[in-house]
Amino acid sequence: MNESNLEKKDLAWDSLGFDYIKTDYRFTATNVNGQWSEGELITDEFMRIHEGSPALHYSQQCFEGLKAQTAKDGSVLLFRPEMNAERFYQTAERLMMPPVPEELFMKGVEETVRANYAWIPPYGSGASLYIRPLLIGVGENMGLRPALQYDFRVIVSPVGPYYKGGGVSLISLAVTEFDRAAPLGTGKFKAGANYAGGLLSTQTAKDMGANEALYLDSAERKYLDEAGSANILLAMTNNRFVTPKSKAILPSVTRRSIMILAKEELEMNIEERPVAIREEMSEIEEMAACGTAAVISPVGKICVDNQWHTFYGDGEAVGPVMQKLYDSLTQIQRGEKADPYGWVKKVEIN
Repeated sequence: MNESNLEKKDLAWDSLGFDYIKTDYRFTATNVNGQWSEGELITDEFMRIHEGSPALHYSQQCFEGLKAQTAKDGSVLLFRPEMNAERFYQTAERLMMPPVPEELFMKGVEETVRANYAWIPPYGSGASLYIRPLLIGVGENMGLRPALQYDFRVIVSPVGPYYKGGGVSLISLAVTEFDRAAPLGTGKFKAGANYAGGLLSTQTAKDMGANEALYLDSAERKYLDEAGSANILLAMTNNRFVTPKSKAILPSVTRRSIMILAKEELEMNIEERPVAIREEMSEIEEMAACGTAAVISPVGKICVDNQWHTFYGDGEAVGPVMQKLYDSLTQIQRGEKADPYGWVKKVEIN
């Protein structure tokens, strides 16, 4: 890597939003006749695909999301990328696409991060380099069938701190009339179509005065599933830390990590089970949504059956459990705290 690639870009890192910013390189590999190419770094941000591509007509495409962060010593850290590779593999299988082997996935992620070192926000800025691996079915096609060719690409973009001005902010969620996914559908896979289907529900929730939609199970509309783009966490009475269990919930890397921290560091009794929201509302002391972008978003209030319910501090303050878990996980991700779990992976730059 030459010196020009090591010099950081002149950006107002703490003012960045969650937007696409063109960086210098992206990684691409193709699958033709069942065989993956070795892949390479390219500079062109455009993808030229055939108008008959199944990705365009039948949503045969999926993606992942993870971040690279700069530690205090200048090293570049990834957080549990092997779990993203595993989920990416499982989603591809469900959508009848050739799975990207973990070795190729990691090669694409690490080479793209390394090549775009100048775009990785510095330590202390609160910003990070967002990494988006994606897989799409391409080529001539018209009928409803799997593609004959596939493109795997890894793109990156610097993104600002989720919470501006430091600290953690409260959000609100609302149950709308829409369902997210059926139990035996694609809800537990990171398929792009899942998110397009949720756009109207999100807007409806915003019209109700919430930040995001909250979904109940589609069979009975009784049990919690997840928010529009995040899993749900609950600190409940009697030192219980609970996350909803359903075949329609995406297995969040962040959520699974937080459950371990709640057990090991806070010594809480963790449970993954169906949560009947109406019956158990009074037992919920704190609620949060969790995911790659925000890590933890404490929930101050939720709207169910057009009635608002508040949590810790009457919905006006962040609860101590979610604050401690947010602090603990982000410190591990940034290399500020010992990582006894082996979650953090260093990217060799030189």
